[in-house]
Amino acid sequence: MNQLDSIVDTARTSFNEAVTPADLENAKAGFLGKAGRITELMKSLARLPVDEKKLRGAAVNVAKQAIEAALTARREALAGAELQVQLQAEALDISLPGRRRVAGGLHPVSLSTERIEAIFGSMGFEVAQGPEIEADWFNFTALNTPEDHPARSMHDTFYVEGGTSGAPNLLRTHTSPVQIRHAVQHVKKYRNLIDAGQAMPEIRVIVPGRCYRVDSDATHSPMFHQVEGLWVGENISFKDLKVVYLDFIQAFFETKDLDIRFRPSFFPFTEPSAEIDIMFGTGPLKGRWLEVSGSGQVHPNVIRNMGLDPERYIGFAFGSGIDRLTMLRYGVDDLRLFFDGDIRFLSQFQ
Repeated sequence: MNQLDSIVDTARTSFNEAVTPADLENAKAGFLGKAGRITELMKSLARLPVDEKKLRGAAVNVAKQAIEAALTARREALAGAELQVQLQAEALDISLPGRRRVAGGLHPVSLSTERIEAIFGSMGFEVAQGPEIEADWFNFTALNTPEDHPARSMHDTFYVEGGTSGAPNLLRTHTSPVQIRHAVQHVKKYRNLIDAGQAMPEIRVIVPGRCYRVDSDATHSPMFHQVEGLWVGENISFKDLKVVYLDFIQAFFETKDLDIRFRPSFFPFTEPSAEIDIMFGTGPLKGRWLEVSGSGQVHPNVIRNMGLDPERYIGFAFGSGIDRLTMLRYGVDDLRLFFDGDIRFLSQFQ
């Protein structure tokens, strides 16, 4: 074995003994560095005759290439070993079950709202929507609740800047303002018929939506959902109210074993007024009267504010809490569960 073969073998052995990239670079310096053995041989070629320099130079170059090949092979081996260590440290157990993406669904209050709209839609009621930031006139005055009316204290709520005639706007306290808005537009549409003494198409509408009041406990929330209904025509009586609401409530709870009663009450926008209670004939609430709605004949002043003659037109209105109806339907005893955003609770309704 000549000198060059010995140097190549020594280099290979030195490289294979290197266990880290730093060790390998140190070993490389002994052969290919500025003072390395191959570098020294290359420098010594300058002292040789031309013919011998050519032959010796070619041999040294072959040895250098062999050492560089061994160095590259060891670098790749160390990099591969390092990668294996990293892969083992970050290994994934592919036998574990994957995280299933569960399809979303409607909130229970939204489910109830859609159900209510479908039931009243089958009775010929339209669905109306309106602004949640409401003018004082629509929220109170047009509903026979002037500024000095004591009933306003029951609706003390969230006021916002703006408004007209010095009265601030507010977050609506019920969806009744939309009844007024809808009725006014309806009357404008058929004003020619009304003025000619002809029959106006009846106003038959429900208004589901969010409302706001300063109230919060297990059965009340500062933000809640309400559906109000309005039916105005020339011969709409309290009897029609009872029939419509009984049909609705039995359809909503999917049972005929349910009764309703009307208790005298007071609302500024209806006269006479009544609270509506229901009683189930079966189930955990059997035999208990539960309040679910306010109702009554539309007050003559409200009829006038719609642009109609109360001597000719009459009707009824009601307002029910969608949240409360949902609690009764699904057996939920704390309203706050609907707004906590707990997926474990909400997923039960999908």
